[in-house]
Formats: sequence, structure tokens, C-alpha cells
Amino acid sequence: MNDLHADYVAPSRMDRAFNNAVAWLTGKGVSLAGTRVLTVIGRKSGKPYSIPVNPLEIDGVEYLVSVRGVTDWVRNVRASGTATLSLGRRSTAVTLTEVPVERRAPILAVYLKKWGWEVGRFIPDGIDVHADVDELARHAGKIPVFAVG
Repeated sequence: MNDLHADYVAPSRMDRAFNNAVAWLTGKGVSLAGTRVLTVIGRKSGKPYSIPVNPLEIDGVEYLVSVRGVTDWVRNVRASGTATLSLGRRSTAVTLTEVPVERRAPILAVYLKKWGWEVGRFIPDGIDVHADVDELARHAGKIPVFAVG
């Protein structure tokens, strides 16, 4: 694994199949515990790419967390800053602003409390889904977080 992908947990075939099923259901308007489909334009290809995500709202601000680390959707969002969030036929164009590393730990703690049952196996090595805010702060640079606007 090269440095570009050092903080990335690749999905297995089963993970991809599950993501496809969740994306299909979400695309039909069936949200599983709040899922949405995130569509971003490829930074190199210019093609749209979609993936199911678990938005998290804290104090009126919605966040997207990439527990797998620096994924393609993260790199694409970093390049453009824009995406679309969808549920069924309803799509919303959004601006995504990356949260500074030093502000991520409390968001990650809430995210893992809510979604840890689903995403715990994807988080980078060294992080536990039950970690406290101080522990998460030490690893926050491995998990990109974006505020949705």
C-alpha cells in the first residue's frame, strides 16, 4: 500500500454488494436508519460516482464521516467541494467543507456511538468504536469529516 492510500480501508466484495443494495434501496426512497446516497463528480474522469452515506446531525449541523479513511469520494470532494445527497427522487446539491482535524474528535465520538454497530469494522487500525474523545483526537487525522452546507 502506498502513502496515498495509507489511511484507507478497502471494501471487500461483500461490502461492495451491501453498499450497492443500500444505495439501490435509498435510491428508491427507502432510508435505512437515515442513509442517503452521496454523488460526487470524479476529479479525473468527470463521471458521477455514488455511494451510500450515514449523515449525522449535531446541533443543527449535518456531517459526513468517511470511516474508511481517505476514499475516492473524499478525494473527489476535496477537489470540488460539492456533491449531491439523495433519497429517492429528492436530491439536494450541497457544499462539503472539511472539518479541521482538531475539531473532529467530538463528532467522531457521536458518529461512532450512533453508527459504530455498522461501520466499526471499517475504521482504521488503532481506533475502537468505544474510544473516548481523547483517544479519537489522537487518530482524528485518519478519518475525514465534512460539514454539509
